[in-house]
Amino acid sequence: MVSRVDCRKISSIAVLIIFAPALAGCVGAAVGAGASVATAASEERGLNTAARDLAIRTRINALWLQHDDTLIAKADISISEGRVLLTGVVPTEKLRGDAVRLSWQASGVKEVINEIEVFKSESASDLARDGWISATLKTRLTLDKQVTSINYSIDTVNRTVYLIGIAQSPSELERVRNHARQIKYVRRIVSHVIMKDDPRRKARPAKK
Repeated sequence: MVSRVDCRKISSIAVLIIFAPALAGCVGAAVGAGASVATAASEERGLNTAARDLAIRTRINALWLQHDDTLIAKADISISEGRVLLTGVVPTEKLRGDAVRLSWQASGVKEVINEIEVFKSESASDLARDGWISATLKTRLTLDKQVTSINYSIDTVNRTVYLIGIAQSPSELERVRNHARQIKYVRRIVSHVIMKDDPRRKARPAKK
């Protein structure tokens, strides 16, 4: 059986196991040295915010894992400055609701965007196709010199491309959307990307 666990989840779980004791007192411990630090520092959100986002992901993964490991296998988490985008496919409406409820329990969360779908199962071919779409789009954005690709997170579920992150301008975001439109099999594009001057970037985490 092929699951939707990707490298982001595996990394988050590894961070949870290794750094969980330190996360409570030092958010910076959530980000490794070397390439990870260099990558985070070059993002629009900055090194400290990238570290906070990784810590939030780790907390949500821990809550999900304690509740039902099906969530870890079936749902995905993308985070941009405390804005949490949930995607993936779960077997029941209850589990979909649980994913949202538990995500709000993680400290630092400003917003939870629920794009999780409810289906009994996905085929291996569907998962492979979605993975190919995401990888193809990431490659195209990286090669486009007019797009700061590092500021975008991409996930594809049932041929729908979900975007979250920070755009430098409306024209840059439109380039990203155009790249997605030109990829074979893409059925729909859902953007939760905000502009770099969006006032929500200064908002404090919502009270739960």
